[in-house]
Amino acid sequence: MNYRNPTQLQAAILDWAGTVVDFGSFAPTQIFVEAFAEFDVQVSIEEARGPMGMGKWDHIRTLCDQPAITERYRKAFGRAPSDEDVTAIYERFMPLQIEKIAEHSALIPGALETITALRQQGLKIGSCSGYPARVMEKVVALAARNGYVADHVVATDEVPNGRPWPAQALANVIALGIDDVAACVKVDDTVPGILEGRRAGMWTVALVCSGNALGLTYEQYRDLDRATLDAERQRIHALFAGSRPHYLIDTLNDLPQVIVDINKRLAKGEMPQGN
Repeated sequence: MNYRNPTQLQAAILDWAGTVVDFGSFAPTQIFVEAFAEFDVQVSIEEARGPMGMGKWDHIRTLCDQPAITERYRKAFGRAPSDEDVTAIYERFMPLQIEKIAEHSALIPGALETITALRQQGLKIGSCSGYPARVMEKVVALAARNGYVADHVVATDEVPNGRPWPAQALANVIALGIDDVAACVKVDDTVPGILEGRRAGMWTVALVCSGNALGLTYEQYRDLDRATLDAERQRIHALFAGSRPHYLIDTLNDLPQVIVDINKRLAKGEMPQGN
């Protein structure tokens, strides 16, 4: 048997918050702030957004390791936060997240139509998230009520290592029956999510305006003047630079034209690992 490069995409592996639902990725960020506040430790929305895309326990651990937050915790408790302290915050975070996830469950405008168009092109729709399974169960149910059902879903605690490791993306490849990772495109609004796709050997597409990096509601995004939006795009492009996404687009609705371009590149023998 001889290896042959794939000549067209077979699957899109989509993130959830900030990609398909919850424009601006507000559901997780606000709950981090509230969970820390219950331990008398103040964390700003901007700080909470920093590690977005990681599994939630790892996200909290990363926040606790930031010197400014470590010092606030030390003032409150007389010590730096241990893994046991991180777990305590995580266990408070979880019920808050489940309770309030519905407040930010709306599909991103145009996403359902875009995903329908992708399916009409023959793509399977995989998905993964930094949410654990018990949160994803509710996220998936709410999305289904709005008409979106992915072909497969992988939560962060359903694999040995979540993002930025490649396990969730690769679990989708296995479940969807994809024959080559280069026939997949990973779409995400966070650096850990793009690293996940890169490490899985996939094409990667970073979302600039619908997710965590811009952090605005859809209405606020639409109200930005041209100069401000251009400046924000430049800032966010720089944030993603180290993760080396193959493409950067504003929202999921720009993905179909990227799919066309990737298929042209595959047909010419280009592979994601070489770019």
